[in-house]
Amino acid sequence: MTWTSYHNRGEVLRAVVAAADERRDGRLPMDVAGVRERFTDELDLLGALQLKWHTAFSGRIERELDAQPMDLEEAVVAAWHGVCDAMPGVRAVLDHYAENPLDERMAQAVGKAVAKERMFMAAMAGRGAPQDELTAPAGARIEAAARASYVPAPRRAPERLTLLGRIRAALAA
Repeated sequence: MTWTSYHNRGEVLRAVVAAADERRDGRLPMDVAGVRERFTDELDLLGALQLKWHTAFSGRIERELDAQPMDLEEAVVAAWHGVCDAMPGVRAVLDHYAENPLDERMAQAVGKAVAKERMFMAAMAGRGAPQDELTAPAGARIEAAARASYVPAPRRAPERLTLLGRIRAALAA
């Protein structure tokens, strides 16, 4: 993949994340301009969203652990809540396709991603080793606790761009 195609794929992925966060319907926004050209199929796009989620989640866990390193499990739960607030549409898409995969290939890929995320959660909470499949149940309990205690942040009103903001946006494009 060339730098240009990688960069373009990143731009499309940002637009997909924005569309998913706006819609929050749990469906892959395949209608976003450039998706069909930059992503092979729904599974390719779902995998990119999963990676985006995991990257944000792991970074958020590190920040939470820096702020309060004594309660590891609470840091993982707080990180999960924070990323859900930052990427509500992406979480909705991941949850939807975990429950309703389009085909067997997607079911296997999503099942593997969920298991790995749960092992990661358990490991970061001090409940086992990162690659140990026996930690997945502990991660599932942490995930269930995070879901049960999650209160979604209210939707933000769209920001009205000032003249300076519009000029910056035009220069960035």
